Amino acid sequence: MQTASPVSPLPAPANAAPADAAAVQARPRAGIPAHQFETPYSDALRSLAGHDWQRLHVPGHQAGPTNAPGVASLVGEAALSIDFPMLFSGVDQETWRLVTPGRVTPLMRAQELAAEAWGASRTWFITNGASGGNHIATTAVRALGTELVVQRSVHSSVIDGITHVGLTPHFVTGHVDTGLGSAHGVTAEQVEAVLSENPESAAVYIVSPSYFGAVADIAAIAKVAHDGGVPLIVDESWGSHFGLHPQLPVNAARLGADLVVSSTHKAVGSLTQSAMIQLGNGPHAAALETLVDRVVRSHQSTSCSALLLASLDEARMNIVTRPELVERALASAQEIRARVRADRRFRDATPDILASPDAVANDPFKIAIDTRGAGITGTDAHYQLLRDHRVYAELSTPSALLLLVGAVSPVDVDRFWNALQSLPEAAIEPDRPIVLPSPCERSMGLAEAFYSPTEMVSCVEAVGRVSADSLAAYPPGVPNVLPGEVLSAEVVAFLRATAAAPAGYVRGAADPELATFRVVA
Repeated sequence: MQTASPVSPLPAPANAAPADAAAVQARPRAGIPAHQFETPYSDALRSLAGHDWQRLHVPGHQAGPTNAPGVASLVGEAALSIDFPMLFSGVDQETWRLVTPGRVTPLMRAQELAAEAWGASRTWFITNGASGGNHIATTAVRALGTELVVQRSVHSSVIDGITHVGLTPHFVTGHVDTGLGSAHGVTAEQVEAVLSENPESAAVYIVSPSYFGAVADIAAIAKVAHDGGVPLIVDESWGSHFGLHPQLPVNAARLGADLVVSSTHKAVGSLTQSAMIQLGNGPHAAALETLVDRVVRSHQSTSCSALLLASLDEARMNIVTRPELVERALASAQEIRARVRADRRFRDATPDILASPDAVANDPFKIAIDTRGAGITGTDAHYQLLRDHRVYAELSTPSALLLLVGAVSPVDVDRFWNALQSLPEAAIEPDRPIVLPSPCERSMGLAEAFYSPTEMVSCVEAVGRVSADSLAAYPPGVPNVLPGEVLSAEVVAFLRATAAAPAGYVRGAADPELATFRVVA
């Protein structure tokens, strides 16, 4: 497995506030740079909240719990007190000016520390999730050209971004494990073939790791993209913890990617909807920096949440400076795998994931449990764990149950194991339908179909019609049909079955039950 390189020191700017020396010494050092214990942005927020303010500004609750008691009951009075608008320049209290040219503000410093931690050349904090990050990345690609090579099993937000900016995608179809019901990644050879066939492409856009934790050979794919004269963009949403501990796979920014989308909340523990865009160290990264910065500004809300930004600062410090948390979480994940391997009913599907032709490693925090032969489907196991035991798994397919262990969140293994063992076992093995349908045939371009006049038709009439929507069984959010593709009977049946499942949801559907479909008129 590719493992992470150590964090390198980042010199503190001359005007940066010194870290609390006593607090730093009280924490385990283990060779970690002292400045990685800093949380400059969240500390600045706390300091700002310590002043006796008369608040005559947004947000409307103005930090008063009696002004918004329901909100205060949800997030607490302390959260209201630091819910500041983006008025000060990175909550800079040294100058009290709205703009402080030439000064490293607390927010800028927090982003510098994150860039160092992940080995990026620059990092932007974003508050509209990795979905927003994918919109930013696809907009940046449009400035480079009108075509791109893109993995077919990308998140639906990538497809949305491609559609909105009018890019023409040339798809690379990765490996699909129809038994487990999981789509994995692509190989360098596959990318090279599609890039050679479409030399006008302006970028290569892939996903790694996959939802089930298969890690692609980023270094090899980066070489193929760079040899073709284009940048590599990696949606690393499910690998935000990569590169932050020696026992984890190396992250894409360190392996040659030019631009990386990181969904920090998924595994590292920042608040939901907080994420990062990381500029890598590939040969095209420097040329992308100004463009990406402009696009980030155009996509980021002018009222972005200080709470979300601060959570990114705190989450980075926590995972970088507390390796023992990662080790405890790893140990709990390994214990679950060991019990599954020794069990009569359930099977550890990690070997299946590593057998995928694209996989050079796997995410140890994704645990795929094969339920074939267990006398219960993965979807029923998911539902009954949720309903009867309040155990909330990440995902299920008819053949598997997928667990996500937070990279800093050790699991109560006994509680999960006792709940799993209590699941009923049918005397006759249940039917397990083919999980993932075959791709639909394309009839028109993505944007052409998306912006065309549409009509709603019944599920029966939809077969053979051109979809106007991107429809994705969620999670994992990989589109099963794209705008401009002809709806097949197989896809219609699959999506309707997904919507009917207890934990089923189809993103993009105009009708949640999928009794009707939106098609090109």
